[in-house]
Amino acid sequence: MLSRIGDKWSVLVVMLLAGGPKRFSELKRAIGSISQRMLTLTLRGLERDGLVTRTVTPTIPPRVDYELTDLGHSLCGPVRGIGDWAFENHMRIEEARREYDARQA
Repeated sequence: MLSRIGDKWSVLVVMLLAGGPKRFSELKRAIGSISQRMLTLTLRGLERDGLVTRTVTPTIPPRVDYELTDLGHSLCGPVRGIGDWAFENHMRIEEARREYDARQA
């Protein structure tokens, strides 16, 4: 479970779905750098874990929407907190990485 929550794609998908239901193409466009296969695997994993629901509307072409379950919504607060922490500390992290890399060279 922690591997799913700590996965960068899962975090991005959860945060995007926090704003409401989205179609696959909307998620792909918003993330940009994710492959179709990786987005599919991420959504399936989140659905399996009970964090996301997949709704198929029988239109032509079929419409598929993804949205957070109540359990998925309960994850938004902690994920947002981690994101805020990363944003606030990214300069310190980059500096630590530079110092580490310099010592390893």
